[in-house]
Amino acid sequence: MQILVVNPNTTASMTETIAAAARGVAGAWTEIVAVTSSMGPASIEGYYDEALAVPGLLMEIAGGERRGAQAAIIACFDDTGLDAARAMAAIPVIGICEAALSLASFIAQRFSVVTTTDRSRVPVEALVQRYGMAGRARVRAAEIPVLSLEDPASGAVEKLRGEIARAIEEDRAEAIVLGCAGMADLAHQLQKEFDLPVIDGVGAAVKQAEALIALGLSTSKRGAYASPLAKPYRGVLKSFSPGMIAAE
Repeated sequence: MQILVVNPNTTASMTETIAAAARGVAGAWTEIVAVTSSMGPASIEGYYDEALAVPGLLMEIAGGERRGAQAAIIACFDDTGLDAARAMAAIPVIGICEAALSLASFIAQRFSVVTTTDRSRVPVEALVQRYGMAGRARVRAAEIPVLSLEDPASGAVEKLRGEIARAIEEDRAEAIVLGCAGMADLAHQLQKEFDLPVIDGVGAAVKQAEALIALGLSTSKRGAYASPLAKPYRGVLKSFSPGMIAAE
C-alpha cells in the first residue's frame, strides 16, 4: 500500500524528519511517499500561515492521489486544510492532531499536548474541543518557534523537556502528545526519559491510514464531505476549480 505524507509548509528539511518518523513505524508492505508543499509559508504558526498553506497542500494531495496513493496524511498539528482535503479527495485523509488525540485516548485518561508557541496553542485547543477531548486534554506551549526545532543550538528541545515536566507535575498528565510534526523524531527519546507514553501524530496517522486501507474504508461522500460542486474559480485560484485540480 502507498501512503502520501504531505508537509504543508515549504521547509524540505522538516519533510525529511517527518518522512523518517513515518517510515520508522510503517509496515513492511507500506510505501511512504513524503512531499513538501511547493507554495506557502516556511512554517505554520497561527491562522494566517494556516490559511495560505491550504492551496499548496491540496495540490500535493491531488497529485499524490493521481499517482496512486491510497491514503494521505497532513503532517501539521493544526490539521491544516483537513476538511477541504477530505471533500476533494476520494482517498482517506488523516490529520496528525486527530490521529494523535484518538490514540492517546486509548491509553490514558488525562494527557497533555505540548505544542510550539502560544499562537499555535489556541488553534490546537479548538481542535481538542472539536475532537471531543476537552475534558481529558490540556494544551501547553513551550514557546519555541517551529523552525528552531531544527537548530541544535536553539535550546528548543530543552524548552520542550521543561514543558513536558510541568505537564506531568501540574496537569497530572498520564501521556504526552507532541503538538508539532517537527517534533516527530523526539518521541522515542522523550518516552524513555519521562517513563510515560509520548505520542507523535505522524506515527499515529500512519498506523491509522494503514488500517483504513486494509479495511477498504474511505471518506464518506454524503453530506459534509461530498465532492465540491462544479463551478468556475477565478484569478490565481482558477486552477483549483472542482475537477480541474484533480485532473492536472
